Amino acid sequence: MSGHMARVALICAAWLALVASPARAQRTQLKPPWNLYSPQTDVQLGKQNAVLLEKRLPLCNDPKVDEYLTKLGLRLAARLPTRGIAYPWEFHCVNDKSINAFALPGGYVFVDRGAIEVADDEAQLAAVMAHELSHVALRHGTAQASKTQLAQGAAGIFGGLFGGNTAGDLLTEGVALGAGGILLRYSRGDETQADVMGTQVLYDTGYDPRAMAQFFESLQAETAGKNPPQFLSDHPNPDHRVERVDEEIEKRGGPPANAKRDSAEFEAIKREVLALPVVKKIVPVTAAGGATPPPPPSRHFSEYQGHSFTLKYPDNWGETDAENGASFAPARGVVQGDDGQSALAYGVIGSVASSQVDSHDPDALTKATQRLIESLRKSNPNLKVTQSPAPVRLNRQPGLSTYLGNDSPIGGQETDWLITVMQSNGLLSFLCVAPQPAYSDYDKTFIAILDTVRFSK
Repeated sequence: MSGHMARVALICAAWLALVASPARAQRTQLKPPWNLYSPQTDVQLGKQNAVLLEKRLPLCNDPKVDEYLTKLGLRLAARLPTRGIAYPWEFHCVNDKSINAFALPGGYVFVDRGAIEVADDEAQLAAVMAHELSHVALRHGTAQASKTQLAQGAAGIFGGLFGGNTAGDLLTEGVALGAGGILLRYSRGDETQADVMGTQVLYDTGYDPRAMAQFFESLQAETAGKNPPQFLSDHPNPDHRVERVDEEIEKRGGPPANAKRDSAEFEAIKREVLALPVVKKIVPVTAAGGATPPPPPSRHFSEYQGHSFTLKYPDNWGETDAENGASFAPARGVVQGDDGQSALAYGVIGSVASSQVDSHDPDALTKATQRLIESLRKSNPNLKVTQSPAPVRLNRQPGLSTYLGNDSPIGGQETDWLITVMQSNGLLSFLCVAPQPAYSDYDKTFIAILDTVRFSK
């Protein structure tokens, strides 16, 4: 064979070896869902809620565990297709025996100790984390929020506040966008995408990608006949989950040779976590009765400055900023009902949304307010107008005051005071909520808050 022919043969052999290599085999191409928000908004919202959660969740506060999770998480994140977005990854261990993990938009990751304890090896823990990191890279949280905003608008946001069926989706104590937990409410399609991308990440980092399916299989086997673990409750189980993971592995040419399963470091961290003291869960209020009321509103106020309005609120209340407004509630003001969802029982929310009426119509305010109330009834069948809309002035501008009644998430009835004002950017609404027996104790506070409202120019 001539020298030229030998070189051609070598090139062909190299090319055939390249295309036949499992590492180069075809992988599923994943496209992020449609999203109204920018990646910068993901980071901003994630940071806001991470700060909130760090105060509310019982963190492990073990530097060794957090350092290990960060090291593992960054190794996985380095293989994510983030499309040039530099996420400020943070990893936290939560001192909760629940088998769960979640990632806020922007890359703020929380792993329950229960997920570490139940993992058979490092590959399974890496699988759980790779799944969560994939939700961040695919921007599933704000994509779900985009769909909710498009479909429901102001009615959907306020619907959650009345303790209706959308409460868990739109206002949770820990997570807020607009009004809330939609950031962590994924569809089955989202779950499939996260499974597939997570499997790809495991493969690319050298872990046994079969750990993804094995974790889900063992999780379901251990809890057969029992309540599902928190992970499966928060992450809807898509059809043929295990089969889809196996299919992706086959697309890559099967499990990689010498795939990593475990490490001495993981086993040491698992022992460290098992030795941590167990923190008992505190559920301050339930709808079943025995509710502990919030502390009285402070006479000292904090200031909120938003895009559409500013106001002052009691300094012993919490503030949850959002894309279209903010909510303000005391400790134990957001509660969990019998259905496991969260709702506002005490507090105020301000929001601005498209009015969908002709702004030049002299009855625009009345029509926009009626549309909002009618939309609320769709998700809150027991909602009633107890006092018809009456004219008021808010920050020297004409508005409407409407009193509503509905079932309270802590049992019994609640009073809901709705103030609406037309603005150039839509209908600005303030909703003041408290149980009927306690409403008189909050009425002066609500009035004081509304007296401080100023519209942004």
